[in-house]
Amino acid sequence: MSAFTPAEVDYLTSQRLGRLATAGHDCQPHVVPMAFRYNPEQGTIDIGGLRISQTKKYRDLAANPRVGFVVDDIASIDPWKVRMLEIRGEAELLPVGGKEIMPGFEDAFIRIHPRRIVSFGIDGEHTSINARSVS
Repeated sequence: MSAFTPAEVDYLTSQRLGRLATAGHDCQPHVVPMAFRYNPEQGTIDIGGLRISQTKKYRDLAANPRVGFVVDDIASIDPWKVRMLEIRGEAELLPVGGKEIMPGFEDAFIRIHPRRIVSFGIDGEHTSINARSVS
């Protein structure tokens, strides 16, 4: 069963770019834009890249699997309406499957298991934040 609401799943599947946040060995944050896909079979966010296993973010997650991921956009400028989905969770580093995220990606990839989800504007409501923990 997915931790995401149907509206959140619709939003995730309509987007292709998000921001991945990790913490380095010095506890300093590292945030980078990344291609992703929502994995309905696992209820996870899968993130890949051309040489992802050789990156700082991959090394960071090998040492500390806590991760944040944000997907956001501007739904309308007049009136101003933004949409945002923040996912905090545990990252799993997997050696095979990344090529399925996007052609040309390395086979290794990152799978985020959601533990906390915060959304804004996803359900059409642009005045309240929906935050919840996932078991």
